[in-house]
Amino acid sequence: METKELEVNKTLPFDPYLFTVNISLRQIEEIAMTVSQRCHVSGVNEVAWALRALMLTDLTTLAGDDTAANVRRLCLRACYPFEPQFFDKFFDRALISEMHTAAVCVYPARVKDAYQTLLQYDKLDKVAIAAVATGFPTGQYGLQTRLQEISHAILAGATEIDIVINRQLALVGDWEGVYNEVVLMRSACGQQAHLKTILAIGELGTMENVYKAAMACMLAGADFIKTSTGKETVNATLPVGLVMIFAIQEFKRRTCQIVGLKPAGGVRTVRDAIAWMTLVNETLGPRWLQPERFRFGASGLLDDIERVVREGVARMEAEEALKNQVVPAEVAAAEGFCKELKKKQKEAK
Repeated sequence: METKELEVNKTLPFDPYLFTVNISLRQIEEIAMTVSQRCHVSGVNEVAWALRALMLTDLTTLAGDDTAANVRRLCLRACYPFEPQFFDKFFDRALISEMHTAAVCVYPARVKDAYQTLLQYDKLDKVAIAAVATGFPTGQYGLQTRLQEISHAILAGATEIDIVINRQLALVGDWEGVYNEVVLMRSACGQQAHLKTILAIGELGTMENVYKAAMACMLAGADFIKTSTGKETVNATLPVGLVMIFAIQEFKRRTCQIVGLKPAGGVRTVRDAIAWMTLVNETLGPRWLQPERFRFGASGLLDDIERVVREGVARMEAEEALKNQVVPAEVAAAEGFCKELKKKQKEAK
């Protein structure tokens, strides 16, 4: 299997000074609430935001009954979420090749199925293969077993690895221990795969712990920090996202290294996605709204994206049909007016 070297983040020395933080939960929640109130869009804008969300999505299946067949169906939806002729009237057909998800995300055992399907559709260069690893979702495995799982997924064709951090170390405040494990995971990925580190924010207890876990992972060389496995009671929320963004901003200021963000779990609708994209746009900036820096981890989001886009295009078609009906009506009115004038001219004679 052909592999190519990727541009990945470097491991930096552990710096305890980066872990000093004091977070006001109330202030974080107020900022998140304010942002969420500014994210309502409609009409053509909603369709545009939905399509942007599509191209930022890691389409995911992480079920115990996953088979080769449903992974193939997942890849088909990831590559071709809409039929080509659907966009002909309102979009440039040349853009249709860009209408796909950023990645598919599966268990390591299903990576080979995803690879073969994307190879068949000639989409390996466009749709990445992400694999959850290191004992997902609990991480309750021996370290060597977790590292071997990363290697297995990469050999099968994965180009992105979503690892779970050791929450036991995080909960006792052993941030250097978290850092050391992620360093080994970064090394296991090498330059063959990007590393996304799942913080499992619903199990970290405090916002300070979320910030410190993010910092430990970024120092260790993470390319993305990710909110959740999707299996916790609390998953991706805007306040947690804001804390992770603050960590990304501070890390970039101190090291000049860029780290991406991936909310996962709980992002089910286009409105949810727009709220997150608005948050990222207003804090990190519009350059972050691209697959190299921002992703959604989701299984049901594509269903709502498809609904919003299809309903939006149907409205545009109805509006265009209405405009076309106005012209014949105006012509008929003008002809009637001319007939009336001619009739009056005859009567005058």
